Amino acid sequence: MREFIDKISPFIVMDILAKARTMPDAVHMEIGEPDLPPSEEVTESFRKAIKDRQFHYTPAKGLLPLRERIAEYYIKKYQVEISPERILITPGTSGAFLVVFALLSDSDKRVVLSDPSYPCYKNFTYFLGSEPICIPVARDTGYEIIPQNVPSTGDIGSLVVSSPSNPTGTLYRAETIKELIKLCEDRNIWFISDEIYHGLVYDKQEHTALQFSNRAIVINSFSKYFCMPGFRIGWMILPDELVRKAEIIVQNIFIAANTPAQYAAIGAFDEGYLEKVRNTFRERRDFLYATLKDIFQLDAFPDGAFYIWADISRFSDNAMDFCQRLLLEKAVAVTPGIDFGNIRTERYVRFAYTQDISQLAIGVERLKDFLTKD
Repeated sequence: MREFIDKISPFIVMDILAKARTMPDAVHMEIGEPDLPPSEEVTESFRKAIKDRQFHYTPAKGLLPLRERIAEYYIKKYQVEISPERILITPGTSGAFLVVFALLSDSDKRVVLSDPSYPCYKNFTYFLGSEPICIPVARDTGYEIIPQNVPSTGDIGSLVVSSPSNPTGTLYRAETIKELIKLCEDRNIWFISDEIYHGLVYDKQEHTALQFSNRAIVINSFSKYFCMPGFRIGWMILPDELVRKAEIIVQNIFIAANTPAQYAAIGAFDEGYLEKVRNTFRERRDFLYATLKDIFQLDAFPDGAFYIWADISRFSDNAMDFCQRLLLEKAVAVTPGIDFGNIRTERYVRFAYTQDISQLAIGVERLKDFLTKD
């Protein structure tokens, strides 16, 4: 176990955030955290939970009214009927992934990930004593894992797809998801769909993997679209055969998710407010993408989430150095691509449009000054 723990890499964006927070005039385009507040109903539900002294443990699977509300959401949004008994509430998606990876991966069964992808995926596998299989994705594959690139080895236990993706914001095509699910079913591989950025899709239509397979594992959270990152509430939807096993893991590792936060999340499904959230991030994406495309090569169009993946190789072949100097010299915080993988990621940085357009505009002007000076 020690050798795997030693492989866990630091989450660089958090180090950059910590430094940027010591700079009063910093422009934050580093952290994948919405700056918008949750709906007023969330706030009121949280206050009521505190007032009513709702401090006791909930069942390990989570509050039944919250699981029922999530099930209703899937019927309305995706026309998919899910039993609340298949839904488990977790401390964010991090808690969900730890449980799912603990169920499905070990030294003999490995997880397939894309490179680049969310850095904690691979670190979770290291922590659990496994070694991920990382598949390069780039402009030529539309930043998708495509079936022909999945190795034919017999040691694959699961495959993770993130759509929209972090760090690129790209949305998987429905056809690709169907093909990957078929491949997984044919080879007895679990298909895991990270749908944390669902809702934040701007010009296309996202599809839950549950529309194509009842055996898909879906992980989601209230952190992004619902603007509740600090509440640390996520959920996972599992096939019946995995529910009890996952519940036992939750009982032993987490006991249950935060109780007042679960009550607050029941109030998160305010359609009118969520539409305003989506429109706000769409406007920011349009502004920042239009500005950055004249500076960098942008070979991934952000269909969703709140990120832009920029090729900085015209200016630097060292993303870490680029980001550190940009922060120290111009107080602009962005994330180096090396946070997200090893395949040419030193040529990329990720911009997050999680600030008001006025702040983004200041950041872009400082960036231009930085590049001109260089």
